[in-house]
Amino acid sequence: MSKLIWDKIGERLYETGISHGVLYPVQSNGKYGKGVAWNGLISVSESPSGAETTPQWADNIKYLNLMSVEEFGATVEAFTYPDEFAECDGSAEVAQGVFAGQQSRKMFGLCYQTILGNDVEEDDYGYRLHLIYGAKAAPSEKGYSTKSDSPEAITLSWELSTTPVDITKTVNGKKVKPTACITIDSTKVDPEKLAALEEILYGKDATTEDGADGVDPRLPLPDEVIELMGMAA
Repeated sequence: MSKLIWDKIGERLYETGISHGVLYPVQSNGKYGKGVAWNGLISVSESPSGAETTPQWADNIKYLNLMSVEEFGATVEAFTYPDEFAECDGSAEVAQGVFAGQQSRKMFGLCYQTILGNDVEEDDYGYRLHLIYGAKAAPSEKGYSTKSDSPEAITLSWELSTTPVDITKTVNGKKVKPTACITIDSTKVDPEKLAALEEILYGKDATTEDGADGVDPRLPLPDEVIELMGMAA
């Protein structure tokens, strides 16, 4: 037994930044397609909703609380977006470089990194991988204004709603509910397993030395992530 100690050296953690954004549009067969780099990503504000309690009364007492289903949403802000995101944003290319709006919006997946820091290693301590599934982007405002002596680049933003995907594997003998988001902490997982996951997420170039084939980036479903990271029972 020992007494609690607050703010020990090396345990003053924080999270900051965002980088390595990847878009994975859903194909006509329902599978996530080849990932493309999302440059100019400014922020992703995760905003879960639901999980509200409804009290149930019996025997003149509060008998229990029933919890509503939790939903995952997010707001994405960026300076620009990949060409492949146009269909996800309700645009269809009707001619070379010509886009028609108000079209059906394609579902997609998203991946990005945030920095994990502490008081000793600062921003070099580690990072978190965020995987988002079953996302759809709602129409958003685009504000254009004149250029002045204080120029600012136009920022774009989208409200995302999600549809969770199933998890068939059990973890510690228990079934896991469907999810629309998975987070991986680089400071708590096996580095080799994490490297293997990132090779799937980001792809790999072919090498001429050993003749190894290249790997296209793709978004693995939760079952594959669980199996790869060795968490399944």
